[in-house]
Amino acid sequence: MKKQLITAALPYANGPLHIGHIAGCYLPADIYVRFQKSKGKDAIFVCGSDEHGVPISLRAKAENKTPQQIVDVYHEMMKKSFHGLDINFDIYSRTSNKTHHETAQSFFKTLYDKKVFIEQTTAQLYDEKAQKFLADRYVIGTCNNCGNEKAYGDQCEQCGKTLSPEELINPVSALTGEKPVKRDTTNWYLPLDGMQKDLEKYVDAKEDLWRSNVSGQCKSWLKEGLRPRAMTRDLDWGVPLPMPNTEGKVMYVWFDAPIGYISATKELLPNTWEEYWKNPDSEIIHFIGKDNIVFHCIIFPAMLMAEGSYQLPNVVAANEFLNLEGQKISTSRNYAVWVHEYLEDFNDRSDELRYVLCSIAPETKDADFNWSDFQARVNNELVAIFGNLINRVSVLTQKYYQGIVPINRENTPVEKLLWQDLEEQCTEIERNIEGYKFKNALFAWMNLSRIGNKYLADQEPWKTIKTDEARTAQVMHNAINISALITRYADLFIPKTAAILTNLMGLKEGVLTFNKTLKLAGEKIETIPLLFAQITDEEIAAQQQKLTPLTQTNTAPTKPMIDYEDFTKLNIVAATIKDATKVENADKLLKITLALAEGSEKTVLSGIAEHYGAEEIIGKQVTYLANLAPRKIRGVMSEGMILLAESNGKLVFVSPENKVEDGSEIA
Repeated sequence: MKKQLITAALPYANGPLHIGHIAGCYLPADIYVRFQKSKGKDAIFVCGSDEHGVPISLRAKAENKTPQQIVDVYHEMMKKSFHGLDINFDIYSRTSNKTHHETAQSFFKTLYDKKVFIEQTTAQLYDEKAQKFLADRYVIGTCNNCGNEKAYGDQCEQCGKTLSPEELINPVSALTGEKPVKRDTTNWYLPLDGMQKDLEKYVDAKEDLWRSNVSGQCKSWLKEGLRPRAMTRDLDWGVPLPMPNTEGKVMYVWFDAPIGYISATKELLPNTWEEYWKNPDSEIIHFIGKDNIVFHCIIFPAMLMAEGSYQLPNVVAANEFLNLEGQKISTSRNYAVWVHEYLEDFNDRSDELRYVLCSIAPETKDADFNWSDFQARVNNELVAIFGNLINRVSVLTQKYYQGIVPINRENTPVEKLLWQDLEEQCTEIERNIEGYKFKNALFAWMNLSRIGNKYLADQEPWKTIKTDEARTAQVMHNAINISALITRYADLFIPKTAAILTNLMGLKEGVLTFNKTLKLAGEKIETIPLLFAQITDEEIAAQQQKLTPLTQTNTAPTKPMIDYEDFTKLNIVAATIKDATKVENADKLLKITLALAEGSEKTVLSGIAEHYGAEEIIGKQVTYLANLAPRKIRGVMSEGMILLAESNGKLVFVSPENKVEDGSEIA
């Protein structure tokens, strides 16, 4: 049996996970692995925290902590988030552990001993104040491609161009803000230019297997011409080089990070790990986001080619980006739906998030998550289609047969056509998952419930029970088995719910396949409770409120021009904050009491608790949009909105230059 090694990109341990990470990489990987294992395949799923690199060092410095303290916090936080979403790795490791360091050092030493590297002494940027050589991410300047003034020395995050520190305009040190000087230092380079032809053959051979966005980005890089790339850095946080007299030098994070897949496999299977990495019959599949394509399709394969004993990746499934309410997710602006916060706010509703994120997965182009769509998909699909079918079948089975599966007669042409349609949808589920088209697979899975609901509605067993008990038994036997079939495939997408149903329906484990008789006559099913609850307007409003200060302050001209008459409809007045308290179980919300004209007061909920303490804003005069329609958030009626602006990631109140009477209109 062919072995499969399936990896998901190592998440970077300098912050929590957000829904963009999940939709772009980890959820499709989990669905794919579940499917392969359900088919009895020899598949293992490895991942782990990427814990080296400059951003972690910078964060540690800013927070006056050690890098290890930073990664320890986020490693555990990410593990908990993955567990909460039922993303089940066979191992979730980390690159700061001993096994990884030893594996990476052995790999590097092999290339060093084979004289693969080019050893070069070059003039590198150096911060005289900090007395440090500046690795790529320690240098900030203006991108020579798009003019972004905050581009890093390895990549501009605005236009995506790969850079070197020397290409930046007006570079400064991220450590001190000082202009760096150049000093000589020695590093080891991977000669990608000499490997270009082999890499071109590798990429060309994968054109039919890889998505066009993956092949296209690789070919663009190759067309520009590859250059040697330094695989070492002058840093004190990372995997130390395994050669003598190299103190103060570590491996480039993009050299050691993909080796994390190998070291994690070695941890999981210390005696047989090579069967997955070095066996020609094994298959290696990477799930990543589009920002990691080059590293997984060019640099890592080049490393493996140079080492010589490893198999190259077969498939690199890269998704595009997920946006949020029409804007890019921004960790620096805290504009994101964080997984750990979702799991707190929507307790036991991990399947709802999995379902929605799969339904909008950014497989071939960027996609957008918005809370209103989340509510609609849960209520109109999970509740009204899938949940409705399971509930109807459960209620009728308990009412007519006390939970015992009735006897099935010979199927009529109606049932033959029914099962033919169901089999076609199961084939679609499997074909699309094998083709890495998870949205289409999910749609086909929901079609099973659509077909089941139509069958019940057409056959009306609640009516035939009075006139034709044999026909009713036949219909209910089929309905129960439709529910069982849907449950088996549900484990791929909504595993928590599938586990509940599997237990209550008494389904046996086995290889996933189309099956019309998962439940036999005389077997029992337990009463099945309602599987999903409606997502309420109040729950959605609370989530939207978390994003309100940031969506309000977006400076991009994303909204249409308005007439002066429209502006005059806004009643913006001065008000003073009389009282403020934290909203219970809401990290970002403050409940604020505003004093207006003639002693009147209004209550507003504002998502600023991470920027201001409740006590420090009491007595502050602010501007207040008074005629915004009120809405209930977390059980509190919020009457209007306080206006804020964003400055360098910090929310600030928009206040009158001089104190005015409360209630004064702002024109």
